[in-house]
Amino acid sequence: MTRAAPPPAAPALSPSLRTLLTLAAAVIVLAGVYFARELVGPLVLAIVLVVICEPVRRPLERRGWPAWTGTTAVIALTYLILLTMGALLWLAGTQFARLVGDFADQLQDSVQGLLSWLTSVGLDEEAADATASVLDPQTLLGLASSLGGTIVGVATALFFVFAYIIFMAADAARYRDAGRVFGASKKPALTRIRRLNTGVRRYYVVNATFGAIVAVIDGFALLWLGVPAPLVWAILAFVTNFVPNIGFVLGLIPPAVLAFVVGGWPMLLAVIAIYCVVNVVLQVLVQPKFVSDAVDLSLTLSFFSVIFWTFVIGPLGAILSIPLTLFVRTLVLEGDPDSHWLRWLSGDRTAVPPTDPSPSPPRR
Repeated sequence: MTRAAPPPAAPALSPSLRTLLTLAAAVIVLAGVYFARELVGPLVLAIVLVVICEPVRRPLERRGWPAWTGTTAVIALTYLILLTMGALLWLAGTQFARLVGDFADQLQDSVQGLLSWLTSVGLDEEAADATASVLDPQTLLGLASSLGGTIVGVATALFFVFAYIIFMAADAARYRDAGRVFGASKKPALTRIRRLNTGVRRYYVVNATFGAIVAVIDGFALLWLGVPAPLVWAILAFVTNFVPNIGFVLGLIPPAVLAFVVGGWPMLLAVIAIYCVVNVVLQVLVQPKFVSDAVDLSLTLSFFSVIFWTFVIGPLGAILSIPLTLFVRTLVLEGDPDSHWLRWLSGDRTAVPPTDPSPSPPRR
């Protein structure tokens, strides 16, 4: 008596169907993140800050200090970074609002002169009005006020960030023993997490270094030109450097407006030229090489990630775009042995295809 043949295996999903299902799942997850962005944004910010400050624990451990001292040092350094960056943003916003108010009359005259010139060169009245309205004092005061409101909103969210930091810093001390507790069974996952943490730290170290260089050069240039409050705009240039690719534009607007008010077109063009030269040379030609070495992300993906994560979780997404992109790549791609092609497209230079173990045919 012969045995019945086993039923044929169910056909596997086609690659196209798997791709569609993956994209559908990604849309659902991102929609959930979008609607919960007020909770997700502070959480991600706290994680990134703890990851950045975690190495401060190591010297204390090597000296044999109690574990709570390392946790306290991480919390204190994280709070210091948060308060410093918040104070710098508040200073820039309030100073810009004060200066716009002080120079309101001169700014109004400059706007009228700009409107007359645009009309004289043949620009229609509606387009000229729209262009000139950008420099209207009320518009700029509204922009500064909205910036202040945004800072207040961020400050409200910082309550949750402060709480997250305390708990995460305490848990981080325990997570450091994961390799000893689980041994080789979780080694690949722990290796990916360590690589992600290292990439996040290197990215912000590179940004802070280049931001300081750009701030010093821009500050001295503004001081030499006679733009009001050059120190404030140097600080703003440093802070906005943490927004990839488009950050220097955000830092250029306030000093450019004030330069136009106090010095007219020549000073405005001089400020724009200096910012463009400094930022193109450092942020476009030099910094991407160091960022690429630090995080292994392509320039296109870095630029797109700023727009994408800002849309998903709000203004914090611009600052956290690179860590979030690295996290998604680590979570989705680096654990998949068949994703070398996608990782290579994203800029990961370590993503090389596995060598073919099959022996080559003998030569005749």
